[in-house]
Order: sequence, then structure tokens, then C-alpha cells
Amino acid sequence: MRFMFVGDSMTIGRAGDFTWRYRMWQHLASAPGTPFSIVGPRSELYDTGADTPVSHAYGAPDFPADARAHLAGWGEGWLHMAPLIAGTVAEHRTDILLVSLGLIDLGFYTDSGQTARNARAFITAARTANPHVKMVLLPVIPNIRAESDAPFAAECDRFNELLAKAVADLDAPMSPILLASRPPGYDIHRDTYDGTHPGPTGEHKLAAAFADAMHQAWGLGGPYTPRP
Repeated sequence: MRFMFVGDSMTIGRAGDFTWRYRMWQHLASAPGTPFSIVGPRSELYDTGADTPVSHAYGAPDFPADARAHLAGWGEGWLHMAPLIAGTVAEHRTDILLVSLGLIDLGFYTDSGQTARNARAFITAARTANPHVKMVLLPVIPNIRAESDAPFAAECDRFNELLAKAVADLDAPMSPILLASRPPGYDIHRDTYDGTHPGPTGEHKLAAAFADAMHQAWGLGGPYTPRP
């Protein structure tokens, strides 16, 4: 199985981060009988000093270079990934997409309705490249802005409702889509380093949301167990 991580700044990570991608690699590598590879056109972390994704300074030196692949970008959302996904899925022969997008869209680019339409376009485009592609989508986790910006918080909630409807509408036996659950107990004041981006505990919880969804729905891997 060929997995691809798709996401925004929470997924690409910054220089020095472990990333939840690393936590998922650890999980998949420990699951018996689950041959896999991680694919994608990028491997860098975001360098905050250079203000561009040029860093390879991962927090975990045991994270193999070929497992660092992704399609994630600091400041990128459904708006940016929908036009890229068909070509990327085709080029990398992707089987499973693990997607965490939407917060940046709602924060800077599009309202909840347009963001949901972009998510639907993403799903349709991915299937043009691989009609059997599987997808796991994570709802938006409102960040610290939502605590003081009620309209933004409402847009996050509305988008999550629209995303759930899109999954219900577009799920298909040949190309199943899962809506992962928000990680239980995820606390932006304890599980992030700035109210948005995950720290180590948040990374584990994000990886667990994807891992547990796949295990429960598809029998893929086992229940998530945090590792150092």
C-alpha cells in the first residue's frame, strides 16, 4: 500500500519537528503484515527563518528519507491541493490518501461553502487518477483564533458539517472515504506549541485519529499505540 500525506502547516511541520507523519510511519512500521511505502513529491519541513520549505532537520534521526515524502505546504489548503492531486496521485501511484486540510482555507482564503466545494473537487480529481483510491479525511480542529473570533469558529463548525455530508455523498465501495474523528481530548493549549501546530502529544493524537479510523473501518494495522 502506498500512502500519501496531504495537508497544511500542521502536516508539513517546521524545522525541528517530529511531525505526525513520523508518528504514523512508526505505527505502520510496527503493524504486522502491513507492507507499505510513503509517497509524495515533497519531503521538506518549513524553515521559519527562511520563510520557505527548505529544511530537512527532522526531530527524529531515525525517520528514513524515503518515508518523509508528502504533499503538504505551509499556508496551503483544499484550494491549493485540489488542482494538484490528480497528477500527484497518478505520478506516485497512490493507494491511500491521509488528508488534513481546511483550517488555512477558512482562515484566509474561502468560506465554508467554497471550502467544501474544493474538498469535493479534490475527491473527484483524485479518483480520475486512481478510481480505487482510498481516503481518510480529518475534520478541521479549530485553533486558538476560534476562541476569540466567533464567526471564524462558526465557519469551522459549518465546514465540518459540510465535510461530513461530502463524505456521506461521495463514499463508494470501489473508492471508500472515511471521516476520522477529532482526536479525543485534543487540547490546543496542551497539544500544540502555539494554539495551532501540534507538539509531540498533538502529533500522536493526530496520527491516532487516522490509524484508528483505518483499523476500525478497514482492519488495516492495529490500534494506535504511542511510541517515544
